[in-house]
Amino acid sequence: MQQQQQGTQSNQQQGFMQEPPQVISVKDHLYLNDMLSWNLLAMKKANFYASYCQDPEIKEAITQAGQMHQRHYERLLNHLKPTTEQPTVQ
Repeated sequence: MQQQQQGTQSNQQQGFMQEPPQVISVKDHLYLNDMLSWNLLAMKKANFYASYCQDPEIKEAITQAGQMHQRHYERLLNHLKPTTEQPTVQ
């Protein structure tokens, strides 16, 4: 309980970013590339398996999972658009 309160207090002291930083590090850039790749692959696999699925309920669940990964992929791209106009990797 005490650790949980300390964790909450440290988050409030540090604050959270409201917007992505103007400059991203090489490590962050590589992590973002990995996240984009993971979401793209998951989206492609979900669409592939949904096309072979016979059960409509399972097909719908797999399709929804694929759509979720597509939304995540697009959200990441939207966050990166303003920073791609100029070199940002340090």
